[in-house]
Amino acid sequence: MSDAFDLENPTEEHRLLRNTLRDFVRQVVEPQADEHDRSGVMNKALLKRVGDLGLLGVTIPADDGGAGMDAVAAALVHHELSKSDPGFALAYLAHAMLFVNNFYWASNADQRERYLHKVLSGEWVGGMGMTEPGTGTDVLAMKTTARRVDGGYVLRGHKALITNAPDGDVFIVYARLDDQVTTFVVERGFKGFSTPDKTRKMGMRASMLGELVFDDCFVPSANLLGHEGKGVGNMMRNLEIERLTLAAMSLGIADRCLEVMVKYAVERQSFGKPLVEHGQIQRYIAESYAKTEAARALVYTVARKVSPDTRNRLGTDASKLFAAPVGKEVADAAMQVLGGWGYCDEYKIERFYRDAKLLEIGGGTLESHQKNITKELARLVSG
Repeated sequence: MSDAFDLENPTEEHRLLRNTLRDFVRQVVEPQADEHDRSGVMNKALLKRVGDLGLLGVTIPADDGGAGMDAVAAALVHHELSKSDPGFALAYLAHAMLFVNNFYWASNADQRERYLHKVLSGEWVGGMGMTEPGTGTDVLAMKTTARRVDGGYVLRGHKALITNAPDGDVFIVYARLDDQVTTFVVERGFKGFSTPDKTRKMGMRASMLGELVFDDCFVPSANLLGHEGKGVGNMMRNLEIERLTLAAMSLGIADRCLEVMVKYAVERQSFGKPLVEHGQIQRYIAESYAKTEAARALVYTVARKVSPDTRNRLGTDASKLFAAPVGKEVADAAMQVLGGWGYCDEYKIERFYRDAKLLEIGGGTLESHQKNITKELARLVSG
């Protein structure tokens, strides 16, 4: 047996997780994907089944009910789910990364006691409110405010483009307190909090998008997450694993589209020979394969250097900057190879094509990654 290092499965535990997840995706996720893309409704029952596998807390220590695994495992889960249903994978990311992972590493024992079991089981759906109508990538320009009152805080403002907003039971929300970003845990039932109808979108339709509205919403003192004025630290730590897992989603899309493209090209005849023997088609396939393998190497290499105690802004920005376009580009190549059949829904390519575009925007635009990487490299050079 070869002793070669497996980048995607660095330990036997990772390998077992991937094998289990592949079976689950094939048997459970794949059959429901088209239905929920068409309906534009999140599959909450499926989220609970993922919870039964222990994966809603994949990065949470086992002593607190999680899987006790690392960022490689987090990338692995998003990678495999996205081979069948990127829309559901995005809902999972908003729950397991943007809420659960973020909440756990910033919370105290009382907060974990109150919330953790509900979100690890999938009984409650979580999300995170950061983006606002006028401040997307420029997140630190947020206008949502918090002010102190007896027993807690009052939030006023408006978040937009929030994954899981229409479905969520609990949200991590960032607001300005004394002009410093502070983090709060907001339950759906809090007075003054509401979520209007879902926002319609191009792809990722199996995850619902919407707004969070705070109309003098009272948040008790016990729901301050971390410390006043320290929200940026919570935010930046979680953005790193978010960007990594979004990059892994793009890799999953690329893997699936490449597989469909090659199979179709081998089976389809054109001008008296298999499509795969035409030079133009060979270019689409070969370049798609090279891009996909390069993305795989970068995503899993970076994943090994991400943890709650390890900052890797440069690596996570680089992984998403490179990998995010790969899913879209490979889906586009697959559609070109399949021609009219790729444009129709039989082979699923049109769904993956629609889903892939979001990964160049969500969790930081490509332009923001270019800025962050350049800024960090300049800082390193300057010492």
